Amino acid sequence: MKRKTYLAALAALSTLVVGGAYASAHHEDNDALAISQAKIGLADAVAAAEQHVGGTASKAEYESFHGKRVFDVEVVKGQAVSDVKVGANDGKVISVTADQADHDDSGDRED
Repeated sequence: MKRKTYLAALAALSTLVVGGAYASAHHEDNDALAISQAKIGLADAVAAAEQHVGGTASKAEYESFHGKRVFDVEVVKGQAVSDVKVGANDGKVISVTADQADHDDSGDRED
């Protein structure tokens, strides 16, 4: 009886370990799962981008940028649209570029 209980517990533990390793390995491939690794939230990233540009966010995504995880926030101020990259670990603005026309990320190389 003890042996069956031990084997059942070992099987359950093995399943958890293998499943956790599988999910962890696939966070890099799936932005939606990878966001759980971010140290700041989406709302904080949007607030940082809006404050930096002085406009209103219209879209935000979680993606890879030069090997780092960032929030890519599109901010509108008047007639200008800016793409603001905010670091997912520290909430600092990494870059701001003018978005000439929104092409739904067709220009992103690492997305």
